Amino acid sequence: MQKKTLTVIIPSRFQPKQLSFLEKAVQSIKKQTAIDNYDLTVLVSVDKGKMLEKNAIEQLKVRCIESSGGSQASALNAAIDLVDTQFAAFLEDDDEWYPKYLEAAAQAILFAPFVSSTQLEYDENNVLLRINDFPTPSGWFMSSDVLKSVGKFNEEYRFHLDNEWLGRLSLAKVSRIHLVEATAPVDARYIAAVRPWLDNVLKSSKGSVRLARHSEALPLVRRLRHSEAGMEKIATLPDYRARSQSECRSLVERFGRIPW
Repeated sequence: MQKKTLTVIIPSRFQPKQLSFLEKAVQSIKKQTAIDNYDLTVLVSVDKGKMLEKNAIEQLKVRCIESSGGSQASALNAAIDLVDTQFAAFLEDDDEWYPKYLEAAAQAILFAPFVSSTQLEYDENNVLLRINDFPTPSGWFMSSDVLKSVGKFNEEYRFHLDNEWLGRLSLAKVSRIHLVEATAPVDARYIAAVRPWLDNVLKSSKGSVRLARHSEALPLVRRLRHSEAGMEKIATLPDYRARSQSECRSLVERFGRIPW
């Protein structure tokens, strides 16, 4: 059987745990139960002037791309320019895929050209915090046609570039499946009461999202919350919070809501 082609883009920022994060993220891709069905390309995209050392690139067995700027959006866009595969996915360097993520995403994409996912969120001490239903890019899997149609990330956004991109996805009327664990509610009568963020996913998508349970009891994407993450800085630093609020106002003005 002919293999499908897949590019996984990992944006990575220079910080003390960068290589440790990257090792875990890349290994989580290579340990996927469905990985043998794909010719895989892993693109690690870094800020301008922060190229990984040659031995690190060889050890990780990835291709490293240096962006033209210093933002996550510019790092993502530098890699997007190089996508020439049938499918594309994103994985932030501090997140991981559990082994059956790709298998579930590949099944879902048979019914919609864009897949997102709920995540299992941990802190730096490996303490489980919660199930997070926001469709972070680490759970995005799509046809390359969708990526080309929606386009690159808006580099004016520092924190909510994913919301802005999802807004354009919705405007393009691209259908989407959001993966949830086997025990998650999928009946609209119960979702709002027990999983309000999951309710946000459905309502803010303007009808383009359907939920799909996979077979696992827990989400298939592992998300790490740590002190260097943008959302943590928004919570603790006034300047970051003000920038976040400004971006949210811009999203509401443009889309009538904050897209999820």
